[in-house]
Amino acid sequence: MKKITLILFLSLITCSVFPSERLDSLLLVLDNAIEEHNIYSDEREMRIKNLKQMAGNSTNKDELYNFNLMLYKEYKAYKCDSAIHYLHQNISLATQQNNLYRINESKLLLTRLLASTGMYMEATDILSSINRSSLSDELLIDYFSAYNYVFSEASFYTQDNTRTQEYRYKSNTYQDSIFMFADKQSELYLHLQESDLLYSGKTDEAFSINDTRLATTTLGTPEFAMIAFHRSLIYHRLNDTDNEKIYLALSSLSDIRSAIKDHASLWMLAQILYKEGDIERAYQYIRFSWNETVFYNARLRSIQSAGILSLIDKTYHALVKQQNSKLQNYLLLTSTLGLLLVIALLYIYRQMRKLAAARNDLQQINNQLKDLNEELKGLNKEQKEMNNCLTSTNMELSESNRIKEEYIGRFIKLCSMYIDKLDAYRRMVNKKITTGKTEELYKITRSQEALEDELKELYIHFDTAFLQLFPNFVDEFNNLLEKEERIHLKKGELLNTELRIFALIRLGIDDSSQIAEFLRYSVNTIYNYRAKVKNKACVSREDFEVLVMRIK
Repeated sequence: MKKITLILFLSLITCSVFPSERLDSLLLVLDNAIEEHNIYSDEREMRIKNLKQMAGNSTNKDELYNFNLMLYKEYKAYKCDSAIHYLHQNISLATQQNNLYRINESKLLLTRLLASTGMYMEATDILSSINRSSLSDELLIDYFSAYNYVFSEASFYTQDNTRTQEYRYKSNTYQDSIFMFADKQSELYLHLQESDLLYSGKTDEAFSINDTRLATTTLGTPEFAMIAFHRSLIYHRLNDTDNEKIYLALSSLSDIRSAIKDHASLWMLAQILYKEGDIERAYQYIRFSWNETVFYNARLRSIQSAGILSLIDKTYHALVKQQNSKLQNYLLLTSTLGLLLVIALLYIYRQMRKLAAARNDLQQINNQLKDLNEELKGLNKEQKEMNNCLTSTNMELSESNRIKEEYIGRFIKLCSMYIDKLDAYRRMVNKKITTGKTEELYKITRSQEALEDELKELYIHFDTAFLQLFPNFVDEFNNLLEKEERIHLKKGELLNTELRIFALIRLGIDDSSQIAEFLRYSVNTIYNYRAKVKNKACVSREDFEVLVMRIK
């Protein structure tokens, strides 16, 4: 998985333009990295454990100083108070050795760390204790850099607006000193130059320098995370939100893979996503960033992310509450439909019992009629015609019973199927709610596909039952039409709409409004279908439906 995502993002980085449609796949990989963040933290913890074991076994103060320095580097973006602890240990060791270079080196590292966590007063006190004249050329640049960083951070975060310009002036003064003494190809020089150009509005030159810096790093390193973050600032200045989000995401990804707990990029990305309405992902990112910040234990980062965390948290919970309310309404509606279906089944059961009793009565009447027919065999032609009439009536009643039995049986089977489907739907709704997949459930309830499938199944049941009662209906119906106008069914079709209309008429349902309601058409459409078919008839239009009723 790591190799796949690494190849993906290396290919993204080499592109000159990041189209907005790639952002979604980038955020998915970032989501996956958040889920796996413990893997990267465990790797750092293992390195720290090994360093502590080696430091604990060392009796040489020079070795111990170097081990402490390595532990500081592991902790500085991982756990702030531990990094401060090891720098204080090194200051103590260097003092015991009377090693002024190491004292100054450790103090300068400590001032940057304190400033990054918002402890500006402590940082300036330590810087004031350093004798500038005692610094080597290398540490002199670090000295200027530390002062520049302290006053730059102070000017950005101070609540006293009258101090902002003062701090900015001091920061620029020390920046000028760095430009005088630092190597022009060094990362520090290029970073400050890029920031200065961006602040001056020279974004093209800032891009050029950022390209140079980015070429020296790889995805998944702290250096890449920082340079990608600086690139997002350039896009922010250009109001290019898509590319700003992409580089914030790349920076966040590198932070996580480097087990860095100081997540400025991620909470800034969360702010943008929140403003764009992606509440759920913004909530996920800011919560993760907050937990990492608490672990890092830096006061400044906690203050920065607390406000947006509170706002996103409040909005997210309001959204969840609204979705839960909708789901409760859906459940209530489902339960009501289930209750109505049970009532309908009870009603049908009662009607079936009445129908069975009526069928028994009818059978008795039929038996009596047979006896009467036997007694009337010797009667005259008029009596015989009366018997034939009675026989025809019995046949019609028998056919009516057969139709009712067939469709009632089908209806009971459908009701049973719908109860099972309703129960399955209820369990699916309950499962989705339990697992929090409310958005997926919302999409399901909006779809018309299930309704269309149920209508198709209803018509298949109707067609099958009808053709069992009248197997020759299609052929006999076509015999009533002109030869060139006869209906030819498609493969797999039992009846089409025209045949289904006249099938209902054959069953005794000739009211167009009832037919329209069953077939889900308008009444005018049904009238048009009936008129159109009659116009194709090879018999009289007035007699057409009468002849349809005689089809056996």
